[in-house]
Amino acid sequence: MSVNADFAPFETLMRREGLPEIAIRTFAHYYAQLAEGHTGLLPEADLLPADGIPDADRLDPALAADGQAALRHTVMLKLNGGLGTGMGLARAKSLLTVKDGLTFLDIIARQARAADVPLLLMNSFSTREDSLARLAGQPLPGGGLPLDFLQHKVPKVRADDLRPAEWPADPDLAWCPPGHGDLYTALQTSGLLAQLLAAGYRWAFVSNADHLGATIDPVILGHVVGSGAPLVMEVADRTEADRKGGHLARRHDGRLLLREVAQCPPADEAAFQDIRRHRYFNTNTLWLDLRALDALLREAGGIMRLPMIRNRKTLDPRDGASPAVYQLETAMGAAIETFAGASALRVPRTRFAPIKHTSDLLSVRSDNFVLGADHRVVPNPRRTLPTPVIDLDPACYRFVDDLELRFPHGAPSLVDCSRLVVRGDVRFGRRVVLRGEVRLEAAPGEVRSIPDDAVVDGGA
Repeated sequence: MSVNADFAPFETLMRREGLPEIAIRTFAHYYAQLAEGHTGLLPEADLLPADGIPDADRLDPALAADGQAALRHTVMLKLNGGLGTGMGLARAKSLLTVKDGLTFLDIIARQARAADVPLLLMNSFSTREDSLARLAGQPLPGGGLPLDFLQHKVPKVRADDLRPAEWPADPDLAWCPPGHGDLYTALQTSGLLAQLLAAGYRWAFVSNADHLGATIDPVILGHVVGSGAPLVMEVADRTEADRKGGHLARRHDGRLLLREVAQCPPADEAAFQDIRRHRYFNTNTLWLDLRALDALLREAGGIMRLPMIRNRKTLDPRDGASPAVYQLETAMGAAIETFAGASALRVPRTRFAPIKHTSDLLSVRSDNFVLGADHRVVPNPRRTLPTPVIDLDPACYRFVDDLELRFPHGAPSLVDCSRLVVRGDVRFGRRVVLRGEVRLEAAPGEVRSIPDDAVVDGGA
């Protein structure tokens, strides 16, 4: 049977769901690659380390004037499709209270107001209603633009016969998001790209909604404008904690590219994790030239043709016995290889403050971080130590509800803490101060309480 015939059931499903023609053709492009045996893997032999990356800290401060002038042609775009299921959430992760009683969305709205640029959200069907309700009534620069647009969904593919996955017990599980590389397709199919260009907008600053270190910096924007690059990716130095995350590299022809862990052949794992060879990771913050995007899409017939990521999973993530499926995804940052002349910019870790786990949330809620004048969450200048390692017992602290049960009065002071390890059910009172290397344990089946105003000094 031909690839086209094999794809027919997927096309029928997607049309039934009302997905636009370009989204269907884009998925057909990746399905054809899968059916032809493409794995999406990027062998180490095909890559070189990324070098010659300019440093944001060394940019000329005078570029701020160009950046300020470009702000009236710039929008802030946040990827807001995640539910935070890994932290036990059942609604938009951006609605989680993160700092000083404010949610991610509250802080993002303040950032947009401070820069005086329109805020746009790429929502999913699961996050749209609650997120728009949270922002309703908040004064936001808009210029008549919609506040959001929707990302698409695509069918999961059975790994055994490459047919559409089915799960009658929960039909929604037969679908998955196509990765944040869908940004470019969704901007196009929603009509928002054309609307932005017609309104005189040229650049989009794009980052994740759970990434509060990413704000519009006029110096960086001035650099983007002056470079003429169609896309500029913010990258940061990899540390031991980043060994398993995606990294920037070069093709032998000099083009930059992004390699995710799902694209690494098993035999190349050691090279993938070598942070001295592959020094930079993608912060998932991009500066995008909207005119260049429009031109590329027109030339390519509406299909971005980003590198495919073939993720093998179980159909029901909670049921390891459910059928194996492929989720065909793309990464937003992979467009660095697609745009001729795309570039990268090394930024400090202070511009990268994502919250992926409850340990991250506890650290940001504590006095380790402060909300700066530009509404960016940044390390507390009082802190003289590196950001502490926080290791919370996953049996007791994995989900947000678990965390809040055990820290009912808020986070303890961690500004003088170098390491925190908690094992068992330990519950914290008001105004607790932790210093040095602290290890707290509760016996199995017991609850240990740390009283109000306690100071726990673990020493150096």
